[in-house]
Amino acid sequence: MSPSQQIDALIAGLTDWRGTTLAGVRKAILDADDGIVEEWKWMGSPVWSLDGIIAVGNAHKDKVKLTFSHGASLPDPQGLFNNGFGGKVWRAIDLFEDDKINEEGLKDLVRAAIAHNRAKRKKAPARRAKPAE
Repeated sequence: MSPSQQIDALIAGLTDWRGTTLAGVRKAILDADDGIVEEWKWMGSPVWSLDGIIAVGNAHKDKVKLTFSHGASLPDPQGLFNNGFGGKVWRAIDLFEDDKINEEGLKDLVRAAIAHNRAKRKKAPARRAKPAE
């Protein structure tokens, strides 16, 4: 199965509110930029990438967690991040059963993550090719 098909199967298997929430998160992420790629990593986690990882989604018993791999570096003017403040790199959005997805705010965070990934790539030093032996 492709990563997108695996994510489809995960969502279909979540027959409660978590499936609906994860599907809504996925739609908002994919709507943010046509170049976003879906991946399936770490033995069962949906991952969205463009020029690097944007976010990882997981359904837990009581929440759907969307973790932005470089969330601490992203502007969050709408205050969507509600977890991970103790760390220096990642930030997360924990969505509970009655929470509504702020689609526009989420799209803005995704676009900021893409911009961050692209800026990081431009700053990375070029790797030198190994000399032929």
